[in-house]
Amino acid sequence: MERDASCDAHEGMSPVIEAEVKARVDDPEQVLAALRERALGEEAVYRDIYYDLPDRSLTAQGRELRVRVIERSGSERVVFTYKAPVVDEETGSKPEHETRAESAQALDNILVGLGYEHLVALTKYCTDFPLTTTTGRECLATVVTVPELEGAFIEVETLVEEADLSEGLTAVRGVLAELGIGEDAFTTEQYTDAVIAYRSA
Repeated sequence: MERDASCDAHEGMSPVIEAEVKARVDDPEQVLAALRERALGEEAVYRDIYYDLPDRSLTAQGRELRVRVIERSGSERVVFTYKAPVVDEETGSKPEHETRAESAQALDNILVGLGYEHLVALTKYCTDFPLTTTTGRECLATVVTVPELEGAFIEVETLVEEADLSEGLTAVRGVLAELGIGEDAFTTEQYTDAVIAYRSA
């Protein structure tokens, strides 16, 4: 999962897969109310910078390199993430490596020094809800808005090994179904692509 709370769970491990389904939300207040009946929500601001090489080869291969600063409850945390290419085309789920870091500026200096460029910087306003399904699987549901994008989104995700990807996605889809969100609302469009397109227009 691309949340700071998940770093402890898989820092230093072999890559796990972020089994995630994202959907557009027509009535975010209704979804937030339903989530608050299940868990305590926590608001956060994610300030992300995505990187690529000058030839944009990472993007072409479906890879992601990101430095994220998380502002939550008056504190900041820095998370460095690499995501490998998609392993499930229907949902866009990817294997990932993720770790905390001390300084976003130091990471930026290192990456730029190695020849990487800023692909896009964006801000996500999030409310996170840690959930446990009836089968005992831990998931994270996040309601998201991005200033440049119309409307709101919900992401539901869980960390799995490759052999458990199908089970994890079934659990995630189950959470969305319980919230009244159907498959017609699902989307695999990435925030990076949508923000780049908006700014280009």
